[in-house]
Amino acid sequence: MKYKYQLVLIGENEELFKSLQLQLQKSFDELKLVVDLLKIIHENNIDEYSGGQPAFVIYAGHKNDFTDNQKEILEKQKLDGNIILPVFDKSFTDEIPDFLSNQNGVTFNDNIVKINNIILEGFELLRKNRKIFISYKRSESSNIAIQLYEFLEKNNFDVFIDTHSIDKGEEFQEELWHRMTDCDLILMLNTKEFLKSDWCKQELDKAHVKRIGIVHLLWPDCDFEDFAHLAFSLKLKDSNFDTPLFSDLTKGRLKKNILTEILNLVESSRARNLASRQDALITEFTQAAKDNKQEVSLQYSRYITQALPNGKSKIYIPTIGIPQSINCHNSQKLIEKIESRKIESITLIYDEMSIRNYWLEHLDWLNNYLEIKTLKKLDFNNEFSK
Repeated sequence: MKYKYQLVLIGENEELFKSLQLQLQKSFDELKLVVDLLKIIHENNIDEYSGGQPAFVIYAGHKNDFTDNQKEILEKQKLDGNIILPVFDKSFTDEIPDFLSNQNGVTFNDNIVKINNIILEGFELLRKNRKIFISYKRSESSNIAIQLYEFLEKNNFDVFIDTHSIDKGEEFQEELWHRMTDCDLILMLNTKEFLKSDWCKQELDKAHVKRIGIVHLLWPDCDFEDFAHLAFSLKLKDSNFDTPLFSDLTKGRLKKNILTEILNLVESSRARNLASRQDALITEFTQAAKDNKQEVSLQYSRYITQALPNGKSKIYIPTIGIPQSINCHNSQKLIEKIESRKIESITLIYDEMSIRNYWLEHLDWLNNYLEIKTLKKLDFNNEFSK
């Protein structure tokens, strides 16, 4: 049976369900996953659900219409350990059945992209740690940087900003590059003098080398032409600020409507950027195999296999950012669900550039104790030349 990501939709909100399905199909395309891997399941075809494959459940109905059949389906999903996300209109208490009262829910107006990303995270197709790095020139946009830090934190992002995120005593620049390499996106505040700062230019150059996606917020007095070629750019207007922009650079704040637009841009850019970085890692790994006359295969769920003469397989999983022990645990569970053949080993492959030495040493130490190993890009060729 072909491996599927199962989205179970329970309730009467057909408009939401159709929008979610279209958004997920778009995301699967951006992640370079065959859309046939997505299986949509409703109440009328619940018998097609398989407990042995990943599933995410959306309940979007009303407690007044909650049926015994819906309760039975949701009970089975709970027993299988699947995430159930209640989606409501205005009031969780008034709309969601008591049976789901202990679940965290979201409202329709949290927008389709956000709900879509929660589903992708549940499928382990997007990292659950939603990491954003804010790059800015202190003398021109500290106030806006702090505002965005607070706003994104409230929207469940782990936000890095130099004035708040580096402990005293840390080696500042090394820790800054370390944290940048582990982020999903860089939110870059392009003020008038931004590119004249050596530090800001270094951050921009480092991001390009690491292929980290950048969401550019261009100040009204910046030349858009300098950044028009970039995929994720938003030109701000004077009207987006609550005070005249040039009256006092240290006091202006962004208005609520533009904050929402920035959040939507960040949400919609994450999957595309992570897929692009994963592509680069896959390309370099498969090229190393080819250079050493070894054959590897990219599977439809975006991991790599190498068939061995003994009938077993080595599994290699492209990992964005800094591998951690939780990555090892989750990867093992996922691969064991997907692979029917015997597995010789599972290895997370990653780009070690800009990761601090103490963490690289920690990963090497974990390799002596954990069943799941890690392999840095520097050692790709050594892996195939043994």
